[in-house]
Amino acid sequence: MTDPRIVVFSSLFPNATQPNAGLFIRERMFRVGQHLPLVVVSPKPWFPGQELIRLFRPNYRPLPAKRENQAGIEVIFPRFLAIPGMLRGLDSVFMAIGSYFTLRRFKAQGYNLIDAHFAYPDGHAAQRLGRWLGLPVTVTLRGTEVPQSRNRALVAKLRAVFRDADQVITVSDSLRRLACSLGLSEERGLVVGNGVDADCFKPVPRAEARQRYGLPDTAQVLITVGGLVERKGFHRVIASLPALLEKHPQLHYLIVGGACPEGDMTQALKAQANKLGLAGRVHFLGPVSPDDLKWPLSAADVFVLSTRNEGWANVILEAMACGVPVVASDVGGNAEVVSRPDLGVIVPFDDQSALTIALDQALSRCWDGSAIRAYAEENSWDNRVEILLKLFKRVVREPK
Repeated sequence: MTDPRIVVFSSLFPNATQPNAGLFIRERMFRVGQHLPLVVVSPKPWFPGQELIRLFRPNYRPLPAKRENQAGIEVIFPRFLAIPGMLRGLDSVFMAIGSYFTLRRFKAQGYNLIDAHFAYPDGHAAQRLGRWLGLPVTVTLRGTEVPQSRNRALVAKLRAVFRDADQVITVSDSLRRLACSLGLSEERGLVVGNGVDADCFKPVPRAEARQRYGLPDTAQVLITVGGLVERKGFHRVIASLPALLEKHPQLHYLIVGGACPEGDMTQALKAQANKLGLAGRVHFLGPVSPDDLKWPLSAADVFVLSTRNEGWANVILEAMACGVPVVASDVGGNAEVVSRPDLGVIVPFDDQSALTIALDQALSRCWDGSAIRAYAEENSWDNRVEILLKLFKRVVREPK
């Protein structure tokens, strides 16, 4: 019987120029790679004259080397034509063309399954490659499909992915239901949430953690971790701080993260904090590596994620693994993770008053950090990977 040899296909993947891009994909799939042969193809957009633009905008579409070795796994970054403007609607076509010879080479080496991440453009491109090369395709939905489903120009492409994929994997049940509403058959949709590395994410002494960041022992601390973009909602938390400070005068807010492929709101967030007189209470820590993230998380009393859109936010479980309760907006799979009242609070999205009240209540409550961590430990990667291994084996042996 043939075992899977997997080509992970995702335009979002960590590399030397963007080390924090798509860490959640690498975390998941490199664990699969401990059991099955695996390579990564991560197409990167390019157009003639791009290098000239970077003379004036150094961070514009940074391009990594065409090949990297990450933890012993080969990662290839083929280029594909992506002209800004109206022709971006052809991204999936050009992505498939730009990746074709790389995928053909891997097929010749015995790789027999394309595992794409995000329905569009990656999953749509992977479907073309699967047809051209005669390979089965799985597609993992991670949350971008929610806003895309409201874009009339993309709905037909999403429907095509959900119709043609051998298997659609979703990181939350809310995404599975969305895909089914757009034509995915029930038997080809499977929820496999992300897990947490409880050995990496664990509580460290709070006093020591706070000392690292110059926080007083008596402080109450909120924290958010993520790319500094509008979607993540840092600005909504900052807007709640003046009212919260009236009841919690020792309150501080840690912002962990930096620029990401979606953008960079750092200066706008700093300006907002300064305008509200919060310069000494809002702390921008910049990006923090996964190995060190337990320190700012352990310094916090409450983790908050006032996000506009999510699939399954890994960082919620990472905060819980450090014993920290969570306040999160009711979008995507957030309510599926914060599934009990002893773990945190779910609030309506973009309801500033509800967010402020929830944060006040969370800061005023005594939480059982040990119980919160125990819940996170129940959501380990081992269980998730076991499900994925069985799925990949079935798809290779019994393609659609």
